[in-house]
Amino acid sequence: MSKSFVTLTRDVAQGLDALRRDIPETMQGFNAMAKSALRGGAIDELHKELIALAIGVASRCDACIGFHVKALIRLGVTRAQLMETLGICTYMGGGPTLMYAAEAVRAYDELMARSAAPATA
Repeated sequence: MSKSFVTLTRDVAQGLDALRRDIPETMQGFNAMAKSALRGGAIDELHKELIALAIGVASRCDACIGFHVKALIRLGVTRAQLMETLGICTYMGGGPTLMYAAEAVRAYDELMARSAAPATA
């Protein structure tokens, strides 16, 4: 059975909602750090998200892959940019990272198709 990155990110988001409710100060601190780290500066937001995706792939974190691919699609990443980033991941991480790079491609294809689909009521 193949995982769905739409389902995975939705399910993890529900868990994150519980954490925001039950440990709000911790989550506020984490969210502030994330916003600050991802804000464009000397490196723009798209390239920072590509770095975050690369770390998620290297760390073998499915949810990280899903959330960062969603952000990359929102920022207008091209397939070529994604693929080159995954090539660097594979070069640095070898075979196990290659497997998660393939998962990132699946996430991109699934989430891109969903973002292109017409909204339903």
